[in-house]
This record gives sequence, structure tokens and C-alpha cells, in this order.
Amino acid sequence: MEEEADAAVSSRTERKALEKAKILQRESERKLFRLVGRVLKKPEAERSEEEAAVLLLHRETVEELCKRQARRNVLKRKQEEVYDDADKLKSKVKQLAVAVEQAKHLVVYTGAGISTAASIPDYRGPNGVWTQLQKGRTISSSDLSKAEPTLTHMCIRMLHKETLVKHVVSQNCDGLHVRSGLPRHALSELHGNMFIEVCTSCSPVREYVRLFDVTERTSLHRHGTGRRCSLCGGELRDTIVHFGERGTLEQPLNWKGAADAAETADVILCLGSSLKVLKKYACLWCMNKPASKRPKLYIVNLQWTPKDDLAVLKIHGKCDDVMSLLMEELDVQIPVYDRAEDPVFSLATSLLQEEVQSHTREVIAALDGQEVCSPGPGERAAEATAVQGGWFGRGYRKGRRKKKKAA
Repeated sequence: MEEEADAAVSSRTERKALEKAKILQRESERKLFRLVGRVLKKPEAERSEEEAAVLLLHRETVEELCKRQARRNVLKRKQEEVYDDADKLKSKVKQLAVAVEQAKHLVVYTGAGISTAASIPDYRGPNGVWTQLQKGRTISSSDLSKAEPTLTHMCIRMLHKETLVKHVVSQNCDGLHVRSGLPRHALSELHGNMFIEVCTSCSPVREYVRLFDVTERTSLHRHGTGRRCSLCGGELRDTIVHFGERGTLEQPLNWKGAADAAETADVILCLGSSLKVLKKYACLWCMNKPASKRPKLYIVNLQWTPKDDLAVLKIHGKCDDVMSLLMEELDVQIPVYDRAEDPVFSLATSLLQEEVQSHTREVIAALDGQEVCSPGPGERAAEATAVQGGWFGRGYRKGRRKKKKAA
């Protein structure tokens, strides 16, 4: 027994010694990296003989630090916003106009960049949501109900009306495509709509469009809004697909419409998206087809995207500026957003009397005399299929933790 106890003590002592040695080694490596890093920051002419000797002695450390700096530089370049000059922008838009006119089945993919003109933050821009979170800064919550469709939203709606655009696939949850007047059958809101809550207890799924942001109480993996279905009494849930989640609603996500549109598309126009999320959806890029038979890709974005090398044309400009020039080239008039014609009022379902105090978000106000339709509970419904997605800062930190663990 004494021998076993001695062996156990010896084993623990060895483990502790090994752990201590590892800690000391890591600390030694950190000191070396700091020393070499300080020397590398100096201009070569200002380095002393001793410092030059340090670099020669620790070549592997020098190489590793140089590689790290190169990676940082590449990342910094990718995050920079680049603007084409006026002449270059006009020339590129003319090429885009030709492609739009000649396209038999044009599909538009939209991201947060088309809504920044409505004071809605994007994600990966210099002041974007992800950018701020990566820097450890907090993001203030804002009521997006105050936003109205931008010039780009109205241009897209008009191009669809003119049959130049067949379908729109959006990552945005702000509901501005619907509010612009774009028909819902021509729209796939892959990550949900902040104005829509649904009853999944009903079959088919029952939809309630509201005049306020229904996500006040919801978050990652917690989708209950606190209100109940007027028909079956089941709890209503939002339609948002957060970062790291897999959505299961047919509408407003409409993945079938998005996949079918991508399959038949001959031209894809990406507006205001980094494509870092959309690139993961293989069905949107026809990657199963030979490269020569895939849709021609046109991208409008200020920053680098992972699809740039595959694009026929990359335009560095703000979406509103590009779309304004495009409509001029196409000789198509840009409609002005009119709240009196906003479809959200005719789609909306009024709250029950006992639900009026169920939220504190600002309500989209109708104009004087404008009617707000309140359809019966059986007038609209949707069924279910599987999808993926992500929205705003919720779920971001969890995704970061998983990545670090995997690394």
C-alpha cells in the first residue's frame, strides 16, 4: 500500500513538474516573440549589432512573425472600403446595364449594404456590427421600425415590375423589400423578417404580420414572442434565423424559391453583401454545374468578397449610387417610396385587446385616414422545410468560441 501511495505522489509530482515546465516554456517563447517583434519594428539601419544577431539566431521566430504580419495586412486590405472614381463607375455601370438588358433570368442577392442608407448598420463595414464586436465594443440596440425602403429597394421593385428581375434573395431581416412593394412570391428572406411572427402549432404554419419589431423578447434559440395564436392558442415565435441556427420555416424564408431561381438564373447581381454567409449556400451558386454553365456573377460592394475572383464585374460603389446610374442607363424611372402605398399595412394583423401592452417597440404609423387591414386567422399560412442563416450580433460570440475551440 505504501509503495502505491509513493507511486501516486511521484506521478503527481511529475505531472506538476511537466506542467510547470510547459508554462515556463510558453512564457519564454512569449518573451522571445516580444523581443524579436520590437527589433523587427525598427528600420534596418537603426538596429544594433546585438539586435541583428538576435534576428540571425532566431530565424524561425522572425519567419513566423513575418507570416503573422502578412496575414494581418491581407485581412486589413479585405476590410478596407474601396471606391471607383466617377468615370470608372459610369463605365462599369454601362457594362452592368448591358448584362441586365440581355439577361433572360436575372436574380438579385441583397445584403445589409442596401439598407445602410436607411440608417441600419451593416455587418462587416468599418462601423459594422461584426466589426465592432470583434474590437470588443458593444453595439447599441435600435428600433428598425423607423427605417423606410431605400432608393435601391425601390429600384429593385421597379426592375421586377419591368420583368428585368425575376427573383430577389435577401439576407436582411428588416422587411424593407416587402415594404417597397416587391411581391412576396418573388422574394426569399433567408434569415427571416422582423415584422412577422408565426404559429407553428397550426398546420399549415399560420403567419401574423405586425407593424412593429416582434423580436423584442427573442434571441438565439429563444424565439417565443410572448403572444399567442388567435385560432389555436399556441405560442407565437419570430421568424429570425440567428447566427449558428438552422431555420425551419417555408415563409418568409422561401428557400425553394431561392434555389429554383438560382437554378434557372443566367445572371446573378449581388448588392451590398460581403457574401461570407451566402457563399456557404451551395444551391445559390450552381456549383454542381460546369463553370461555363453557371450564372454570370456581378458584384456591387465596397469591400472584398470571397466571390470576387469568380465575378465577371466587380463594382466598388455605394448601392444607391450604382442603382441610380443603372436605372438611368436602362431608362427606367425610379419610384419614390410612399407610405400610403406601403403593403405592410394591408398585410398586418392587429393585436388582440389583451396583447396591446405585449411590446414596447415603436409601431409603424399609418397616415391619417389610411386603413390597416386585419385579416382573419385562416387567410394566410405557410408550410415547413429546412434552411440555415444568421442575424445581427446575437449568437456571434458563441460562434467565435466554437472557432477558437476548433483551432
